[in-house]
Amino acid sequence: MRSRLTLPVGLAGITALVLGSASVAVSAPAAAAGGTSAPGLGSTATPIKHVVVIIGENHSFDNLFATYQPQGNQRIWNLLSEGIITKTGAPGPNYARAEQLTASDTKTYTLTPPITGAYKTLPQPNTTYVPTGCDGLPQDSPDTRFPATLPDGPFQITRYVPYYDSHSGYTGGCEFVGAYVGDPIHRFYQMWQQTAGYHDRLATWVANTAGDDNGAIPPEPIYQGGVQMGFYNMAQGDAPYIRYLAEHYALSDNYHQAVQGGTGANHIALGTGYAASYQDANGNPVPPPPGEIENPNPKPGTNNNYTQDGYGSSTVANTGGSYSECADPSAPGVGAIDSYLARLPYQVLRNCQPGRYYLLNNYNAGYNLNGTVNTAPYTAPPQKTDYVTIGNELSAHGISWAYYGQGYNNGNVQAQYCGICDPMQYSASIMTNPSLRANVQHGLVDFLNAAKDGTLPAVSLLKPGDPDSHPGYSTVAAFESFLATAIAAVQSNPAEWKSTAIFVTWDESGGYYDSGYIQPVSFFGDGPRIPLIVVSPYARPGFVDHTYNDHVSILKFIEANWGLSPLTSYSEDNLPNATPGAYVPQDRPAIGDLMTMFTFARS
Repeated sequence: MRSRLTLPVGLAGITALVLGSASVAVSAPAAAAGGTSAPGLGSTATPIKHVVVIIGENHSFDNLFATYQPQGNQRIWNLLSEGIITKTGAPGPNYARAEQLTASDTKTYTLTPPITGAYKTLPQPNTTYVPTGCDGLPQDSPDTRFPATLPDGPFQITRYVPYYDSHSGYTGGCEFVGAYVGDPIHRFYQMWQQTAGYHDRLATWVANTAGDDNGAIPPEPIYQGGVQMGFYNMAQGDAPYIRYLAEHYALSDNYHQAVQGGTGANHIALGTGYAASYQDANGNPVPPPPGEIENPNPKPGTNNNYTQDGYGSSTVANTGGSYSECADPSAPGVGAIDSYLARLPYQVLRNCQPGRYYLLNNYNAGYNLNGTVNTAPYTAPPQKTDYVTIGNELSAHGISWAYYGQGYNNGNVQAQYCGICDPMQYSASIMTNPSLRANVQHGLVDFLNAAKDGTLPAVSLLKPGDPDSHPGYSTVAAFESFLATAIAAVQSNPAEWKSTAIFVTWDESGGYYDSGYIQPVSFFGDGPRIPLIVVSPYARPGFVDHTYNDHVSILKFIEANWGLSPLTSYSEDNLPNATPGAYVPQDRPAIGDLMTMFTFARS
């Protein structure tokens, strides 16, 4: 069992912690923009002197905000507004828009396999690796809490599993209360295939055919079912604290994961606007071992089971396909994505460097937190070239920053610490420099103390451990409790709170279905929508922003606020600002800088 900080659970605890701060949140006085600041805070273009980024895991916008209705006459793009479902969570008049299709693909990876029909009912959701003490069922088995005859489309998770499930009657302990469900597949080539050709209508087919068994012959069983079509229902009381934040601060319904796929690549993009690559001890681009190169071409005789993708198997040991040479259109999988991008009515970023193999899925960071090189399996090499982080840029301009990872405690790293989540931990320039490395050697208690003491740096990245809401081992209710604790700590110091913006987001959609528009910007992404909430005295209260954004928009906000340049000539923060309030930017590709979610004239 992973260790964790004991956090308040349930709406009562959340209300006691945060609702009492509402008057402070709404009526804090404006601070002066620009000018002289405290050491390390820098001169800013807005009243914001402190940015805090809190990153949960693995929920699409529709998965959490499926039935959210904003204040006034504002519009929102979700399952309810699209008529796909009703407030009760039942199928709506346009339910068929989310109907899941079946397909055939037995030769080469493609984003548009031949469609063979639609499911009559969804494959029954699977438990994947949920601990038995959290759902009362064996791992990798049909999740019998859900019926085997779900309609072919989105379904409300909490119609079958209580949002605050106490797990009473289950054998064995469980780390958090809340609705534990299986973990949908959400790797790079799978997610491109799910979202591009048929706009997420192949989500279930891909999840139940592609696998991630990394070359096993015969293929290992695929445990998914239709779990990725589940959603939570705010109109029926689910996710009450997240709903509270959206109602009182600013919400984006057009914010996206920057990279197709999972956690590691998206955290790297959030910190660099780019990607990590395989390189030798001098930083030169070299091919990774053959067993680490992605090959999503299906194995002969299978319907889309990838040749090399995942983390070893019972028959192929010490391998883990996660790299692609994306500048080479003949590389497995690359040509299909290139062809799709070439058909777009605009030119995407062509930022894949020849000869470089880029990390597309989850590998450990190249350094341990003490600065030694990480020699564990499935680890990216230290990043010495073509890898510049926001930490580098802030330090170069004398602006303070820190990464706070729950599970780090005075040099000790607990099991729940996310070793793939800190983009700075991959960087040789940071991790071999003691003064820069000290910026990443912080835990949750350090963040809470700094927030209460009024000593937060200019930019803080806060990463939960187990309560990060990741399906399979965590719950949304656990993340709500984490959020309530962190936000209350910041709001407890009025002098600092009045100049703070907290960006609450999730690393990626986790493979969950989403109905929103996706703007491809490069080979790497974008991917599906995920929630973003801005919590700040200057956030437009109750506002829903439609401006197109992704993870790199947070970098663009930091750069605009502190007058910094894009990190490199090839990073995504070079993109122009998207059309304010438009779901589809007029001049693509473009992403916003999140300034549209604030009103700095308030007092």
